[in-house]
This record gives sequence, structure tokens and C-alpha cells, in this order.
Amino acid sequence: ARSALSFSRMRVFVINTGTELLLGDVINTHLAFIARAIFPLGLRVDRQVAIPDGASIHQSLAEAFGASDILFVTGGLGPTTDDVTREATAELLARPLRRDAAIAGVITAHLERNRFAMTDRILRQADVPEGAVVLPNENGTAPGLYLQAADQRGRKTPHLFLLPGPPRELHPMFTESVVPILRGIVPSEHATESRIFSIACVGESVVEAAVGEELLAMPELELGYCAHAGAVDVRILGSAESVNQAERIITEAFGKAIYTSAGETLEAVVIRLLSERNQTVATAESCTGGYLAHRLTNVAGASAAFLAAEITYANDAKTRELGVSEQCIQENGAVSEIVARAMAESVRLKTGASYALATTGLAGPGGGSDAKPVGTVFVALASPSDPTKVQQFRFLSDRQTFKHLTTQRALEMLRQQLIAS
Repeated sequence: ARSALSFSRMRVFVINTGTELLLGDVINTHLAFIARAIFPLGLRVDRQVAIPDGASIHQSLAEAFGASDILFVTGGLGPTTDDVTREATAELLARPLRRDAAIAGVITAHLERNRFAMTDRILRQADVPEGAVVLPNENGTAPGLYLQAADQRGRKTPHLFLLPGPPRELHPMFTESVVPILRGIVPSEHATESRIFSIACVGESVVEAAVGEELLAMPELELGYCAHAGAVDVRILGSAESVNQAERIITEAFGKAIYTSAGETLEAVVIRLLSERNQTVATAESCTGGYLAHRLTNVAGASAAFLAAEITYANDAKTRELGVSEQCIQENGAVSEIVARAMAESVRLKTGASYALATTGLAGPGGGSDAKPVGTVFVALASPSDPTKVQQFRFLSDRQTFKHLTTQRALEMLRQQLIAS
């Protein structure tokens, strides 16, 4: 990536509290979320630390106070004895904690609705440092808190945001309460526009060769690539004019290979396209073991377009459930174009779906041959009017990645069929 943008010089620190983060029991997703949320405002995270629950929060806050202009702290606002973020902040700022009657009422009502017993420790979540702005929490009991930057004991304290740990609480609070405050803090000239174009089944080097030189020549545009299994994201950031110009370049180069610029997953795009057309899909899977159906049903609203899945891992299951003849399998092998085609056509006929996808392959590490080495896979797409399409691929990877790459190809086959029809 190359940066020619002017970003705010405000130093941004993030402190993530939680022993579970350091033990590896929970993946820390907060940094990625916060970094993405503040980037369009012209802010970047300068430093991030993850610390255990308890006393270490006091030292971390003290260190960050003198070195940051904006400080985000996640976690440590709950009712247990190791939740001390609120108390440590009040002590460092020399601001007394006062119980907020409105917050206490919200907590009490929440407990009554869910039939939980009230304790004094739970009500600690209603204690607010003097002068703090309360950030409502619609998805939990612990509110967030904002304390404006101020001169404190001869040094300036940062704009301080104390936020809950659970992502389902933090994310909406950040979007609805924190971002509006930040807009009043950060000079507007630092704001940037950003777009991400996701391109399916194309390598990162191919994408860079097609658009990299032209985009890198544009002033005040930041360009970055992020490769995933079976997809590449092209990220552009800059002024509205430069971003619009870059979008035209990327769109002209890749056109229909771009499956989203709105952050959708490929499976979400497929479900949306099917739903818009009042069409449906079913799947028949061997080597992917239901992973294709899993991805589709992870999409909210999938029931409008996804009908059924047949997981026919064993050969006799292909015969029993899908009617693929034993002779066909014996003569061609279960991993073959003809078996993939038969699986797709059978499940489409059986379910009445508009489209059907089928996968059959050799995930490995054993079982390959000279004719069909490990990694060989056939993906079939049966359609309402066009002849069934079968594509052959070879993915040399671990089993999980193999399954993802196979389903990525299957979903992209269907997406291309939908946008062409």
C-alpha cells in the first residue's frame, strides 16, 4: 500500500482489556472494527495493547494518558470484581464516581424482564465519573462513557472512550454514539472516502498488474490489496474525486468479476440475486461435506432462496440419495465430470430448485492418482434453461482451505450465471 493522504495528527490509542484475549480463548476483533470505523474520519490507530483484567488497567491508562489524544478502552465495565476500568479512570482523573439514577433504572428494568436477581455489584455499572457523558447500551447493562480531553494535574488527558467488551454491545454503540462525537473532535478536512472492491477467483498479482500502476500514479489516493482464499479486496481511500476516478479504473478492468463494493460476502450476493429474481438453489456435496450449504444458510434471509442440501460423501449415498448409477461411478470414478453433472441435475430435479450446485473432489492428503491427483475437484451448475456446466479445478491446500476454495468457485459460477441471465 502507498499513502499520499493527509491524516489527522491526533494520536489514537486502543486498550483492549480481558484475560481471555491473552489466553487465546477469544479472538480480539475490536482493533479491526475500531480501525475501520475511524479511518473515514481521517484517524488511524497509532498503538494498541491488550491487557488482562484487573489492576493492570490502572498502569496502562496512566501510560496512555500522556501519549494519546484519543483513547479507546474496551472491557472492564461489567459487575465482577475484575471489572475496574471505571474505577481506575475515576481515580486517575480525580473525579468521584456518582451513581446515575437513570442508568440504575435501566439496569433494574433489564434484570426484571430477564428474571435476574439484583445485587449491589450489578448496580456498580450505574456509577459514572463526574462530568462523563453516558453512551447508551441498547444490548447490555453496562453503558459506555465519554470523558472530554482536559488539563489534569499539569498535563492534558485524551478524549477518553470507555466501551463494553462484547462486540454485540460495542459495535452499535460505537456507530451510534462514538462516531458522532469523533466528528466534532477531528477537523473535517481530514475526512476521507473509502471503498473496497471484492473480486472473486482472481489472484492478487493479477489484480495488481491490471490496475496497480495506474492507481499508484494518482495523487492523494491510498491503494491497498488484501488477498483471501478465492478473492482479492482492492481498497482505495482518498478524496471523493480521486476515489470516483479510481472506481472507474477498477470497474473497467474487472467489470463483472467484482462481486461487491458494499462489503457483502459472495454467498450473501448470491442469495440476494436469487431472491430478487424469485429463484432458488439446492446443493449436492461430496468433498465439501455441507460447507457450501453452511455458507449459504449463514446469510440472513437465506430461506427465501435456499431449498435443500444433499451431503452424499460416500459413493453409495450418491446412488441412494441422488440416483447416480453404480456403473457410472465405477467407470468414471466418483471424482469426475459426469458424476458432478449427475449430482447437480438430480438434486435440482429432486428439490424443484431453479439452480443446483454440486461438488466432488479429492481433498487429500491421500487418495490421489496420476490421472486425478490430490486437489482435483469438479463443480457443476444445473440451470433451468442452459445446459449443465461443469468446471474442473485443482487446489493444493489443506482440507479446510480446499473446501473454501471449492465453494468459492461454486458460488461464483452461480453468481455469473445469475448476472448473465
